[in-house]
Amino acid sequence: MGCKQASRMAPEVLMEVTNTGTGDNVTVRIVDQCSNRGLDLDEGVFRQIDADGKGYAQGHLIVNYQFVDCGVAIAEQCGRQAGGKLCPNNLCCSQYGWCGSSDDYCSPSKNCQSNCKGGGGGGGGGGGGGSASNVRATYHLYNPQQHGWDLNAVSAYCSTWDASKPYSWRSKYGWTAFCGPVGPHGQPSCGKCLSVTNTGTGAKTTVRIVDQCSNGGLDLDVNVFRQLDTDGKGYERGHLTVNYQFVDCGDSFNPLFSIMKSSVIN
Repeated sequence: MGCKQASRMAPEVLMEVTNTGTGDNVTVRIVDQCSNRGLDLDEGVFRQIDADGKGYAQGHLIVNYQFVDCGVAIAEQCGRQAGGKLCPNNLCCSQYGWCGSSDDYCSPSKNCQSNCKGGGGGGGGGGGGGSASNVRATYHLYNPQQHGWDLNAVSAYCSTWDASKPYSWRSKYGWTAFCGPVGPHGQPSCGKCLSVTNTGTGAKTTVRIVDQCSNGGLDLDVNVFRQLDTDGKGYERGHLTVNYQFVDCGDSFNPLFSIMKSSVIN
């Protein structure tokens, strides 16, 4: 069959598309007409089933397709909607749990969940990792101010990698343990920063990940918890409900700035 002409019915029609070369498949919705007597896939969909890159190299894929029942529920592909799953081929995960490569999928301003544009690598304090909403946040008595911001003193998981970081780095933000539904876990999460917002009051702060947890969300230092719990309701019920987003920690060293600053001092 060629390209669909009935544009009015198109938004209600789904098809399963399979790359004949690799077997990769995806379900898509028809939203437009074309003139190539086949399919004109969104770039994100094309990349998703072009696992071996041959389609990109030759400018097209050879596929099989079949129409599927629109009443059949289609599970989301990534993020909190899919148990924290990442998209294949470095595609971005949208706020709704779908994989793609456009700004609707990749822009942090549109709540991209993972592989977002401008994302940083693990452990370096970059902003990559995405975001999640309505997450449980409890509190832990780290009290770093009482321990000289020493990660070893509180037996933080990330102390193995970050205990020797400068005091200015360790004390720049309040601390949290992280085990949220979206984002890296274990060592790759260490040192990264989160913008955390109390969904009830809108109170917001930035924290640094220094530890692991097991509550499926965040375990904030008690001082950070108090900072966000502006109406006291979090303390009453023992937890806050928060949104979080990975953000750039601003830790990058700028040697030119340092040289200029040194020259001014001298």
